[in-house]
Amino acid sequence: MSATDIVIYHNPECGTSRNTLAMIRNAGIEPHVIEYLKTPPSRALLIQMLERAGISVRDALREKGTPYAELGLSDPTLTDDALLDAIEAHPILMNRPIVVSSLGVKLCRPSEAVLDLLPNPQLAAFTKEDGEWVIDAEGRRVLHEAKS
Repeated sequence: MSATDIVIYHNPECGTSRNTLAMIRNAGIEPHVIEYLKTPPSRALLIQMLERAGISVRDALREKGTPYAELGLSDPTLTDDALLDAIEAHPILMNRPIVVSSLGVKLCRPSEAVLDLLPNPQLAAFTKEDGEWVIDAEGRRVLHEAKS
């Protein structure tokens, strides 16, 4: 993987995913976009990505807008295999976006987490769809006060 080879597991319906994709492009990089609802990663690849990201299968589950509750996935006794079975059957359960670069793998929530994976600086100011500033006019990351 070259320094600018980046893969994003993307859902175009998700604002966080759209913001993440836009920040990758704002660094002058055109990533490999995989719409994971149409082309989900294999079980082996998903396991590898989660291990590289340092998160558990449970941490990669999305609850909102998914069959999470109906499938009883909050049950703490469920094994990783059972959770992976659910993700394979219902790819919408995979939280997004997951970004893979030569600098690592991350579940980019919040979307600005992608900045740690980009080998190139941001080329221009950037605001999220909700108007929140992420990158200023000089290409520097805007730090926000922690919300209480």
